[in-house]
Amino acid sequence: MSTLLTINVKNLQSQTQKFFFFQEPAVYSGGGDVYSNSLYSQSLGNYNDTGGELTFQVNLQYYAGIQEASSVPVVGNSSGYSSAWRAIDLAPASGSTSQPSDCTTATISPLGLGAAQYEEGVEAGAFRVITPSFTAPPYYNVGSAVSVNGTIVLSNFVQANPMNNTDCQPILKYYVQTGTYTQGTVMNFTASSTNSALADFTGGYTVCNVSLNADGSWSTQLQ
Repeated sequence: MSTLLTINVKNLQSQTQKFFFFQEPAVYSGGGDVYSNSLYSQSLGNYNDTGGELTFQVNLQYYAGIQEASSVPVVGNSSGYSSAWRAIDLAPASGSTSQPSDCTTATISPLGLGAAQYEEGVEAGAFRVITPSFTAPPYYNVGSAVSVNGTIVLSNFVQANPMNNTDCQPILKYYVQTGTYTQGTVMNFTASSTNSALADFTGGYTVCNVSLNADGSWSTQLQ
């Protein structure tokens, strides 16, 4: 049974707030600028008035993603349209004899990702996406996708180069912020992560309880 990472949110402010969730960008090699998408967004009323809580769940399974786009990423716009995903493993540390399925090869027509296979030379803790020859536009985003509340979403990405290897090392840190970025919308990670709530699952925790306090501060508790 797969492991779920869970963030439970309470709103202790008097007004209904809209929250969105996003992930710390992966470490990439073989690509350009890194972009982030909102993973989920929902409104939540005051906890004392409604008793309501907002639950965000991410499957710990890693996914490689590719997405077709008509333009370069723009903050506030959807990152793209047609997409494909592939469950994938992460490359082992140097010196390991294991051979996980840590690499997938993309196709453009039709858009897709081939079955993951072992590839030598992938960065430790990362997976690799191999892109074929193509001429832009259209553009192609490749990166880390996650299964959020049962839906797979491209979490963070780079614009792919043709005939290129992109290594992506996901980071298990998620953030909660107030705002209106809907799922799949490009956001400014630096601006959005400032004064946000951090759920750091890198230490093996699987649940983070988050409260937006009446004074605008955040409280978090990992378990």
